[in-house]
Amino acid sequence: MVTGRAPTGDTLLEARLRDLAGAVPDPELPVVTLEELGVLRAVHLLGPGRAEVELTPTYTGCPAIETMSSDIERVLHDHGIPEVSVVTVLSPPWSTEDISAEGRRKLAESGIAPPRSRPAGGPVPLTLSVRCPHCGSTRTELLSRFSSTACKALRRCTDCREPFDHFKEL
Repeated sequence: MVTGRAPTGDTLLEARLRDLAGAVPDPELPVVTLEELGVLRAVHLLGPGRAEVELTPTYTGCPAIETMSSDIERVLHDHGIPEVSVVTVLSPPWSTEDISAEGRRKLAESGIAPPRSRPAGGPVPLTLSVRCPHCGSTRTELLSRFSSTACKALRRCTDCREPFDHFKEL
């Protein structure tokens, strides 16, 4: 926020609350935080001891949104905010482009192929190659369109033969 004034205590507290909420791990992908996954949209201080948090699910009907909400409420309660409401925001919709570079790095480091990026905001390239997070090969095959969660597919590398999850592009 650029206002030409020093931040107030409220804006500093709001930023601190966002940091706390953003540091909550994703319940289905605990290697990334809600901030890194890009589902945390905003945190608003509504008054003394009252905050509202905006979350956008990775897809409509995502069952993890309830756990995300309760985890955020718990963290903010633990830091002195007794009244926390978490609201689901569907517009703009979440996209895999919302995953931060750090989130993508952590996914790959944990053995999950991150989604491919769109070049300069254009469409995702229609290629069948997904890079193996274990050996780096692009010689991979699809085993199942769905893996442990609906937002991931199960693949196997034909070079190192290791199976891995691939976070699907949306």
